[in-house]
Amino acid sequence: MPGTLSFDDLKSRVQKRTIDTVLVCLVDMQGRLMGKRFHAVNFIETSYKETHCCNYLLATDLEMATPDGYAATSWQTGYGDYVMKPDLTTIRPVPWLEGTAMVLCDVLDHHTHDPIPHSPRAILKKQIARLEGLGFTAMMATELEFFLFEGSLDTICKDGFRNLQPISGYNEDYHILQTTKEEGIMRPLRNHLYAAGIPVENTKGEAEAGQEELNIRYAAALDCADHHTIAKHAVKEIAWSQGHAATFLPKWSADRVGSSSHVHQSLWQDDMPAFVNTSDPLGMSDLMRNYMAGLIAYAPEYTYFLAPYVNSYKRFAKGTFAPTKTVWSVDNRTAGFRLCGDNTNGIRVECRIGGSDLNPYLAQAAMLAAGIKGIEDKLELAPATKGDVYEDAGAQEIPRTLRAATETLRGSDMLRTEMGDEVIDHYVRAAEWEQEEFDKAVTDWEIARGFERA
Repeated sequence: MPGTLSFDDLKSRVQKRTIDTVLVCLVDMQGRLMGKRFHAVNFIETSYKETHCCNYLLATDLEMATPDGYAATSWQTGYGDYVMKPDLTTIRPVPWLEGTAMVLCDVLDHHTHDPIPHSPRAILKKQIARLEGLGFTAMMATELEFFLFEGSLDTICKDGFRNLQPISGYNEDYHILQTTKEEGIMRPLRNHLYAAGIPVENTKGEAEAGQEELNIRYAAALDCADHHTIAKHAVKEIAWSQGHAATFLPKWSADRVGSSSHVHQSLWQDDMPAFVNTSDPLGMSDLMRNYMAGLIAYAPEYTYFLAPYVNSYKRFAKGTFAPTKTVWSVDNRTAGFRLCGDNTNGIRVECRIGGSDLNPYLAQAAMLAAGIKGIEDKLELAPATKGDVYEDAGAQEIPRTLRAATETLRGSDMLRTEMGDEVIDHYVRAAEWEQEEFDKAVTDWEIARGFERA
């Protein structure tokens, strides 16, 4: 398949004038691409070595505000620079933009050139290195769910995000006829991502009007996170180019089901799946059981990394395929963790807690930290839960609000040990700020409920 470009490939295309622009991007706290557009000649001559950015990019919110309370940077320290160091193994064409290529960057300290600890890519790389020290490689895949709407982003914004009309009028889960009507967006999405080196498997309609799902083939953890981030960016740009809007907001309407980002994961050793044990009734190795026990035991502590905003928690509701309990079950979509591919070489665990708004680097890093802890401590996996997990009164609950998830993150000794106090304190502050901003808002619900009757 077409794929990433070597630096020599890029230079050749620039010399042939088929590429004139290079997007030099970092991944911010929210999982978005931030950076600069370089003239391609400048990039291949000079800027491939490094460029700079303001360090507020890893201490801001969705609105690009500059919250106080961050140790890493502030008005008091003057908002200095970070180094953006292009990872030349990530160069790829961007086929949906004319004459354009992209490269992802690692974020380094301006003075020491050490990795910035709270950079999402650095956080995931640290956990990958820990796992490699144990002799394993993490293989992961994410599912991207999102909604498409009639009208452009600009039109919807000018209308105050009211009267939102999904691109279809009915539940289109696996629906071929309805998704045919959406091929003007989805076909270019699949083909452009494939040409950009993203191993797209398929798209399908999801279980609501206007809801789509994009599935990308499993890959090593860092590649998986890169693929997810680029694909999410592409969805928005390609929908925009066709006059439509795409949203990854987990719950855009109280009357509709939400959008998730399920994360499938397994460990490999010597290019072979290490979760397999053919003598086990379900085909699970002891390693897998320890890993899953860690995932489940620490799930409340890392829920913030799966659900980072106030809206994220509106998705967790009975009977919506979004889980409410941190237990596992065999091929059961009511559980927070689902065993998939039992008794096959494709055996894996699917975490169903994450919403469509997660940052894949942070989510994967947190789950790896929990799984590694399960392996190191040889945690015992409880028996699988059966039946309707929503009705299991004894099962551990997922934190149901951002405020609750912030406190479990703040108090997580495990994550502080494995990620560092600096990292956890940084993201606790991000969570606090999000809650503080919401607490100042006056919602439509409050006005409609109390305008006359209060």
